Amino acid sequence: MVDYDVLIQGNSVKLADGSLGLSSVVLVAAPDGPILFDTSHYVHRHALIAGLARHRLAPQDVHRVFLSHLHFDHCNNIDLFANATVYVSRREWDYARAPHCDDLFVPWLIHDLLERRRVELIEGEQTLAPGVRCLPAPGHTPGSYALVLEETRHGRVVLAGDAIKHAREMLAGRSDMVFDPEADSGTTIRRLLAMADRLVPGHFPELVRRDGIFVWDEPADFHLVIR
Repeated sequence: MVDYDVLIQGNSVKLADGSLGLSSVVLVAAPDGPILFDTSHYVHRHALIAGLARHRLAPQDVHRVFLSHLHFDHCNNIDLFANATVYVSRREWDYARAPHCDDLFVPWLIHDLLERRRVELIEGEQTLAPGVRCLPAPGHTPGSYALVLEETRHGRVVLAGDAIKHAREMLAGRSDMVFDPEADSGTTIRRLLAMADRLVPGHFPELVRRDGIFVWDEPADFHLVIR
């Protein structure tokens, strides 16, 4: 049995000319040790550390980090995990060296930072741990990946990253931000939804399948403090 905890709930809050949307971060409790799915943006550093602490973990205790893709809001805090093997798709690794002309979200010097870590480049579908597999989920970026937790207390759970960012993409059946013109984001979305009992989007609360449709129990809230 595999367990998981959404340490940081993603959101899709936008400004008139920018975004406050920050990504989901999920801790997977696999039989052979924890796997962290994405690391979010710098502004979530304290929240990420606090989330790990709820599980009596510090960043140095995490030995596997899986990056869904190499946009800043999903990988900025990778520097915290000095002892981790970092999994990222080979196609995303190559894409981030020469991203789409409209893709402004690949962090500066991300390859230099990752090359100071143990990086494992993955291709195709792979098993990461008992009950945990990864699979390509192209559309948002060419090398986007999802993680599938085969047996949890809630059935099969899909960690979608930005292959499905929020409920609107789930309902529309297509991504609203595509940097992979050769891929059909709708095919990826349909595939992930078809296999999931629950799905954690990149920027939205967890989606739950009930009576053949996906709903969400938690509000898509955003706590803003003006100081």
